[in-house]
Amino acid sequence: MACPIPSHLPRKKDARDVSTQILTKISETTLKELNAKSASSWVSELDDTIALTKSRIHERISSNLPGFERQCTTAVSVQERLQSLSRNVDALSEGVSNPESGLVPSLLSVLTSHSTLTQETADARARHDALSHLLQCRNELKRLTRLVEEGELPDATKFGASLDGTIISAPASLQSSEVMSDLMRRCTALRNRTEEQLMQAYSRSIVISASEIVVRPSVQVHQSSPTFPLSAIIVSMSPAALQTHITTLRRDIIAHCIDYVLKQPVTVSQSNSTDLSGPVEHKLSLYPAPPQEEDLAFRLERLTTVMTFLAEHLFPHFPVAERRSLTLSLSSPLRTAILNHVLLPHLPSSLSRLPQFLRLADRAVQAEDEVVIELLGDKSGERNIQVWVGGVGTHYERKRRAEILDKARVIGVTPPDERSAFRVEVPLVFEEITHPEPVESTHPGPPESKSIPTNGHTKEIATNGKTKEPVETEEAENAWDFEDDTPIQSEESSTDGWGFEDDLEPEPEPAPTVEPTLQASPEQPEPAEEPAAEEDDPWGWNDDSTAVNGSDEAIDESAWDDAWDEKPVEPKLVAPTLAPAPKPARGLQKFSKSTPASPALAPPKSPSAVPLPSTPQPTAAKSPPQPPPAPIAPKPIKVVESFLVSGRTKDLLQLVEDVLREGAELVSSGILSGYVSGTPGNTIMQAAPMALELYRALVPIANAALLQQSAKEPMRFSNDCRFVGQELERIVAKLSGPKAAARDRLEEGRETLNLLADSWFEDAIAREERLIEEALDRARRFIDTNHQERYDECESAVNDVFQRIRRVAPQWEAVLAKSKYYDALGAIVETALSRVLSEVLSLEDITEVESQRLSELCRILNALEWLFVEDQEQPSFVASYVPSWLKFSYLSELLEASIADISYLFEEGALVDFEIEELVKLVRALFADTPLRANTINKLLQGHPVRES
Repeated sequence: MACPIPSHLPRKKDARDVSTQILTKISETTLKELNAKSASSWVSELDDTIALTKSRIHERISSNLPGFERQCTTAVSVQERLQSLSRNVDALSEGVSNPESGLVPSLLSVLTSHSTLTQETADARARHDALSHLLQCRNELKRLTRLVEEGELPDATKFGASLDGTIISAPASLQSSEVMSDLMRRCTALRNRTEEQLMQAYSRSIVISASEIVVRPSVQVHQSSPTFPLSAIIVSMSPAALQTHITTLRRDIIAHCIDYVLKQPVTVSQSNSTDLSGPVEHKLSLYPAPPQEEDLAFRLERLTTVMTFLAEHLFPHFPVAERRSLTLSLSSPLRTAILNHVLLPHLPSSLSRLPQFLRLADRAVQAEDEVVIELLGDKSGERNIQVWVGGVGTHYERKRRAEILDKARVIGVTPPDERSAFRVEVPLVFEEITHPEPVESTHPGPPESKSIPTNGHTKEIATNGKTKEPVETEEAENAWDFEDDTPIQSEESSTDGWGFEDDLEPEPEPAPTVEPTLQASPEQPEPAEEPAAEEDDPWGWNDDSTAVNGSDEAIDESAWDDAWDEKPVEPKLVAPTLAPAPKPARGLQKFSKSTPASPALAPPKSPSAVPLPSTPQPTAAKSPPQPPPAPIAPKPIKVVESFLVSGRTKDLLQLVEDVLREGAELVSSGILSGYVSGTPGNTIMQAAPMALELYRALVPIANAALLQQSAKEPMRFSNDCRFVGQELERIVAKLSGPKAAARDRLEEGRETLNLLADSWFEDAIAREERLIEEALDRARRFIDTNHQERYDECESAVNDVFQRIRRVAPQWEAVLAKSKYYDALGAIVETALSRVLSEVLSLEDITEVESQRLSELCRILNALEWLFVEDQEQPSFVASYVPSWLKFSYLSELLEASIADISYLFEEGALVDFEIEELVKLVRALFADTPLRANTINKLLQGHPVRES
């Protein structure tokens, strides 16, 4: 829907407009078509149109003539009225705006005159006020100047404050004037002069220094005659200046009247000066006393004298509010000074000086009552000194504990000194069974000790002085074809070459029974009695180690001439006995004549028994069954072994014993019964186990680099912990009375030290095992050794392992006891052999060249056998500490053996250390697929042969 066009808007011109049509025609006519005829036509057309328009207008007017005349009359009337209005407006404008007689100019002239009069009135009034205020300021300034010049300082202070108020309340017209600025400068100068004179008067009235304290109740102002009291001078000061002086005074009192008196001995003297008007000066002189003075209670008395002097002659001159604030602000520093300068620094470190210190502490509590509460008026109820003295027993014990722990810290962080190291001898007791003399034997035999025969030699103890029980199985006996009725040694009668017997552990592999044979002992030399050398034993380590009687026969000590320098006690030789022949262990080659290259180990020399002959008895010659020997009571055998310990362990143990003794003396004296809340001496005695804890924590940290780089130091630290644990057991056993309070903590510390000793011992072994494993990683499972480059890599890895073990062995030997040394050495050798065994046996194909080279690599590690030799005339006992030794020894031979040799050894039971799967895999890897190999594998799969009795 279209919107209607508003009526007031112009309409579109009619398209039929004549002028438009003519103009259009003119614009559309070209120059060629333009001529006079066209122009005359256009003019005539216009004339016609004009005439037509005029006629239409006349017709329109004629049609409505009355209306036209009415409108014309109205228009004429409007025109006349407009002219009349214009004339009236012009007349009014003339009356209003005429400069001479007009209304507006006249009104403006009157208003201007009134404004001028008002301004003049205001100026006069402001001038009057300013002059009046200036007059008042001038009068006050004159009076203030006169008072300042005459030295009337209190009045000058009052009038100065009044003048400051007058200046501040000055009218606004004067505040920025030059005269007021000059007045303010003069007022400030007079005020500063007054304050300066007051400061001078105050400084002459109160003098506090390290040598004297002077208080003048009245003082004369400089360059003036009047004298003013000190209280008036203090009151006359401005609040800011007074607060500054009080702060300075408080600092001087603390420094010269409290700290100085309490830090050093001084002598105090008091004097008063008077005249006709009254006291003029009160003086307290401080003189340094001779340094020989020892009674600290004198310092507290002199402090009381000084504070009494101040309370009587100085503090009363201050206003009440400032005096209260000053005295209370001195209470806390005074308590702190007594604690920090008298009590804490002189807290004794010995029990003998404690009674004198307790008397001093009681005097300090009395000084707190007299000075802080009575003189300074501190009623807050804080009794810091009394509370501290009430727990002085705890403070004494804590200080002693801190000193003890500091000594322990020094011991812990001190690096080990080879010069102070010493060897600790540990007696080891085991039982020896002596068999009765059989009728059939006419040859003397050696006394039989607890031993487990292996490979023709005596089986040693496995680890940590614990005997491994032989596990006797029927399968093992049948495999070796031993007689069923052969008497064997009981577990109580079996021992090892070292003589340990406690905490028996089962043997990891079953041990065969013993086949009795007659053996003759070699001729023994006549026993030579030698007096035992007395050694200094300040620690009582050898209290439990007694010398054997003169009839006991000594064994050859050349076998033990090594780094340990131990002193074994030899058993006495008895009548000839029936010595059972040692039974070969698993993996031992029974028929040495058939395979001469296989290892055959002889028995080691035992420190507790005469060695067996190295010549093995023929297995074919069997003795008739013998009845079991009559039971003989076990005979104790003592063997002494030693290990290296750092010298700092003596210092640590001495410290622990001193601490326990001091704690017991403190409890027995009863001197702290009223000064401690708990049990006296408990804190000091608990410092003993804390010192052990600090030692355990600091040594691994302070010596971390040395413990990580050296193979010997971790073992020595293990020895240190073990030795301290052993000595703690002795100390704990003697605890009684008050010392028994530390028993539980010391027992816990002993157990922790033993655990730490075992942990460091095992960690040192594990570290070496890890290094060995890393070295063998370079061999890459011994694959492709037929290539020279790969063989060189494997040979280098095995040589590194060999050299590593050889470097570690003498370091451990110099530190560890024999039992520990062979346990540790056997563990790392076992790691190397087990790794080589597992990787060689895991090879799926071994060529002839590889078998030869692998055998050569195995023979490199066979040289480690001599690390387990004590006497060159006796065979090695490596198999006692390296379970895989016999198996590893056979491996190098099997790698180069023929399939017939392997079959023969298997049939004779010489390869019982190998699992069936291992043997089958090894045969398949070594030999080509032939009927002979298949038959051999089938024979192996039937299991190890069982030897019938």
